[in-house]
Amino acid sequence: MRARIVHGEEGVRDSVELLRQGGVVGMPTETVYGLAGNAFDPMAIARIFEAKGRPLSDPLIVHLPEASWIKRVVQFSSLKQRKMVEKLAESFWPGPVTLLLPKHPELPDLVTAGSDRVAVRVTAHPLFQEVLSRLNSPLAAPSANRFGRISPTSADDVRLELGEYIELILDGGSCEHGVESTIVSIQEDRLEILRPGPITQEQLKKYGHVSSLAGIVNTPGSLPGHYAPKKRLYIFDSDIMSFPSKARVGFMAFHTSFKEIHNELTAVEVLSSSGNLKEAAANFYGALRRLDESHAEVILAEPVPEEGIGVAIMDRLRRASYGSVHGTGHPPSNSPAR
Repeated sequence: MRARIVHGEEGVRDSVELLRQGGVVGMPTETVYGLAGNAFDPMAIARIFEAKGRPLSDPLIVHLPEASWIKRVVQFSSLKQRKMVEKLAESFWPGPVTLLLPKHPELPDLVTAGSDRVAVRVTAHPLFQEVLSRLNSPLAAPSANRFGRISPTSADDVRLELGEYIELILDGGSCEHGVESTIVSIQEDRLEILRPGPITQEQLKKYGHVSSLAGIVNTPGSLPGHYAPKKRLYIFDSDIMSFPSKARVGFMAFHTSFKEIHNELTAVEVLSSSGNLKEAAANFYGALRRLDESHAEVILAEPVPEEGIGVAIMDRLRRASYGSVHGTGHPPSNSPAR
């Protein structure tokens, strides 16, 4: 591995310098670690796609240090739309919500995969904000993992995923939320949740009618096979009859309700011993990665309650299950693909 992990003020300085040279840097956000490049440098954006092995048809999220920068990457289609963004920004930025809005014509098409809309958010992580401010340019940053794989929530995770492909990783500790941001499309009469995340439908309801859009949409992380481990993963309630009965099994439990069968399992990860969904979300990708690296042959996962951030956990779990078996193709008709 050639990637160097850097820290603190020196790490920020080295990151800014490399980004100014058109390089890419693994950087922490409050959701997961991202692979960042200057959003207005097409060569830097191309390096992101190359390092991740990401299809050019899969758009990237653009990160800003504060809401006032939005005019640099977005061209509002109406006053009503701008007012709605101002309300959402006041409540949720900086924070883990991404807004899908009309793209500014000067933003390279490669960032949005040719779409006329751009996914944009203001990260709450102080190191990411500091790098943005010093660079004085928005950064495009998808998750810092190989395409379709488990998202990283620590600097070490990034080095495991991309250490052979990038030079620098800025260490900001463990991620607070542990799952990717909520993606919201602003329509004339409603808000559409395109990807569930830490900001929930209940939190968004005060701003108008909210719906969850089913089907394949051209937004970051929208493919059904994202977030997949290398090993096959089965969800306990629906796929229990599908996995090989004599296989060595790794089990991801929501809480300790399955303690009685632990002795029969090769590896066990408990997301939250108290059944706390926020704690479960923060631990989700790390637990999945450890099971993927264990001696288990298959992974069995207990579902979590689909309420609050549990909706986002189950979204990632279903995609991980589908992707571990089918890759990143289209799902069967009864599979979720938000």
